[in-house]
Amino acid sequence: MSVEYELFSIRISDSHLLNIMESKGSASRGELAVKKMLKSKRGISPILATLLLIVIAVAAVIVTYAWVMTFTTTQTQQAGAVLTEANTRFYNVTSTFNIEVTIMNSGSADAKMAKVYFGTASGSLQELTSGVNFDPPSKIVSANGGSLKITITQTWQPGTRYYFNFVTEAGQSLPFNHVAPAYS
Repeated sequence: MSVEYELFSIRISDSHLLNIMESKGSASRGELAVKKMLKSKRGISPILATLLLIVIAVAAVIVTYAWVMTFTTTQTQQAGAVLTEANTRFYNVTSTFNIEVTIMNSGSADAKMAKVYFGTASGSLQELTSGVNFDPPSKIVSANGGSLKITITQTWQPGTRYYFNFVTEAGQSLPFNHVAPAYS
């Protein structure tokens, strides 16, 4: 049975033809190169294969490390200020109704309050532009346990649920709600 190969537009009928052509001196250089390639059973050495696998593994580790570092840096920056409502106190001083809110920052970055929203329904909060005092007046909640006391002068009724939303300059929002207690 005769097997034919076609490589580089040269038809080769079994490799024994090349042997015949070579022995007669009629084989061209291209034909000899094809013969040598067909007979070659060599691959890459085991040492080279091992080195290649190590290089691929190291490259994969470097790419993964770069991605993880970029991702964690981005997430850490976004979570720099971690604000929580520490205390809300409703009180009445000589017919002046006040609500005192203390906000704590347990994050690693300062936060500056920009807007205060207040209302009796979460979907219809109104921005308060007056009747709001900040202590300290800089409106900054310092990082690592700092606090900001916000006093809102607003009429309130006992037993009514009030909704608050404090927004920082960075756009971070702190929404919460409380039911006003009985007059004290």
